Amino acid sequence: MTSKASTVLIVDDERAIRQSLHTILSSLGFTIVEAARGEEALSLVRTAHFDAVLLDINMPGIGGVDVCRMMRRYAPLLPILMLTVLGSEDSKVEALEAGADDYITKPFQLRELTARIRAATRRNQPDDKEEAAIMIGDVMLDPARHIVEKAGRTVHLTPKQFDLLHYLMLNAGRPVFHAKLLRSVWGPEYGNELEYLRTFIRQIRIKIEDDPANPAYLLTESHIGYRFSELV
Repeated sequence: MTSKASTVLIVDDERAIRQSLHTILSSLGFTIVEAARGEEALSLVRTAHFDAVLLDINMPGIGGVDVCRMMRRYAPLLPILMLTVLGSEDSKVEALEAGADDYITKPFQLRELTARIRAATRRNQPDDKEEAAIMIGDVMLDPARHIVEKAGRTVHLTPKQFDLLHYLMLNAGRPVFHAKLLRSVWGPEYGNELEYLRTFIRQIRIKIEDDPANPAYLLTESHIGYRFSELV
């Protein structure tokens, strides 16, 4: 059972999949709300609180990728996990580029699905600890207010972009291995999803670097991982 009754929105046009997920996740202590179409899901996210969304990438009407982009406008901190039968890296990157925090490929293992949902909802719980703001060069990250500024200008990051940048800034000056980054930011079940890091690092560079192609802050450590420079 979950320590708190987390509410998960399941968005899938296949009724059998929704019902199966509903039954399984309810038995594990989650509160489940269902939507059969993207339009219905967007309406729900505008008017109700959810701790996470399971969103199918292939749906009639508004597709899952577009729904994800729209959800990010209404609920910038909402964890979104995409469900997809597509196994290509392009489709995975497309989901991450749209603002998804994670994706799960069908058919999925129950253990993997529940672990990833628990990780997402756990990260979405309020944290009573108040951490100090971090300032390196002209980049400022304030965990308490969940904001990032570059030269005094607010930078809008998705939850996962924020978490990744926060972890790298906490470890500024030190290279962080790929697997360590994945497990620290996404959860202990991760470690091999290098496309996550490539996609999110590219997105963050576009938002905080003066020249994303020649970064001064988010540096690549070849074959190792990434480092946030402390000498800017």
